[in-house]
Amino acid sequence: MNRQAKRAMQRQQRTQDRAQMARRQRQAVDQKQKKERTGFRQFLREVRGELKKVAWPDRKQMLTYTLVVVVTVVVLTSYVFGLDFFIGEGIFAIFGI
Repeated sequence: MNRQAKRAMQRQQRTQDRAQMARRQRQAVDQKQKKERTGFRQFLREVRGELKKVAWPDRKQMLTYTLVVVVTVVVLTSYVFGLDFFIGEGIFAIFGI
């Protein structure tokens, strides 16, 4: 067996060893994650902590955002209704129904 073949076999063996080590590490991490499951109380504590970090809008901002949403919904609903009505009337006029 020549030098190139030996080197190729060594490279292949190293690649296989690395893949096998990576598989073992993934299995160890998976087993560790299964064991370290967060309890319900801990989950609620963490949720509460995260909600304290949220920048909540004040009353004025909330009213402004609500008004923007309501106006946008009314305008878009009117637009879609108008399109539906006029296209429907046009179709009825074309086919004489």
